[in-house]
Amino acid sequence: MAKIDEVAKAAGVSISTVSYALSGKRPVSAETRTRIEAAVLELDYHPNAGARMLAGSRTNIFALTEPFRGDTHAPTHMSFVLAASIAARRNDYDLLLLTQEDSSRGMSRVASSGLVDGILVLDVAPADERVALARRIDIPTVFIGVPDDHEGLVCVDLDFEAAAALAVQRLADAGHRSVGLIGQPAIAYDNSNFPPRVRRGFDAQADECGLDAQFRTSGSVRPDAITTRRGTAELLDAGVTGLVVHASEEAIREVLAEVGERGLSIPADVSVISVASSFDAASLAPPLDDIPLIPQRSCDVAVDLALRALEANPPAPSVHLIAPEYHSRGSVGSVREGPEDTAR
Repeated sequence: MAKIDEVAKAAGVSISTVSYALSGKRPVSAETRTRIEAAVLELDYHPNAGARMLAGSRTNIFALTEPFRGDTHAPTHMSFVLAASIAARRNDYDLLLLTQEDSSRGMSRVASSGLVDGILVLDVAPADERVALARRIDIPTVFIGVPDDHEGLVCVDLDFEAAAALAVQRLADAGHRSVGLIGQPAIAYDNSNFPPRVRRGFDAQADECGLDAQFRTSGSVRPDAITTRRGTAELLDAGVTGLVVHASEEAIREVLAEVGERGLSIPADVSVISVASSFDAASLAPPLDDIPLIPQRSCDVAVDLALRALEANPPAPSVHLIAPEYHSRGSVGSVREGPEDTAR
């Protein structure tokens, strides 16, 4: 196991400078800090856990790693930051927010510094680089999200697949035989863990119900009106009568605008359900049935798990999925019979 003097030698600085950089007790130049962080990562350095938690003391701080990338949808992500802050504060904890795009570096730095008691991981990617680091460090880590490789991790999240399946089943029960999913921007299906899970749940339930199912994104990198309107138009032209929308509030408004400009009525002509929305679907015109993503529920569970990890009997590695809740607001109706159906 690497020692602090080896880190100092690799970074070309004194041992005290390494200590200051990791503890934050004194300012260190950005260039020097970068060299030290690189040496910490390369040598996989971790300070002695006994010294860090001397006499069982705690810092009462959790780190929250939330990298801000070019495709980050700020309103959704900040709602999780706020929810995590509220959950932490309720337990007399503060949060140290880590937003650098190189998320492993910041996470490694705080794990080595002794500044925090645990780490909460947000904006989880399917193949998240923080997974390997979480397995190496000796500090409790809870993922708010489920990476593809989650063996040995503690994760908590909405059951997105069940949420999408619930929406499809509602449409099937109302007699819809052709359904469409308007999803996240295309890049989200590579960078985030939850959009693929929604699509899997949508496709699997549509297949089980024997429905024709189609999918469109709401943009490439960010939601955009042109892509969303075009996708909605294509689905409606193809005969889709039930829409499941897993997208931003801005994108959903474009979906509703396209439906309205065609002279179609919700739910008489088209049924619409919002899935995993972190905004108030009741405020839309018309109000939509939705299966909400409630950040506070996920963050409350995550903070509780992080606190339990500091006790004598920490929680075993597992995935904690929050059951979806359906809120009915009258945007789903029975399929209107066409002339051929009436004749029969």
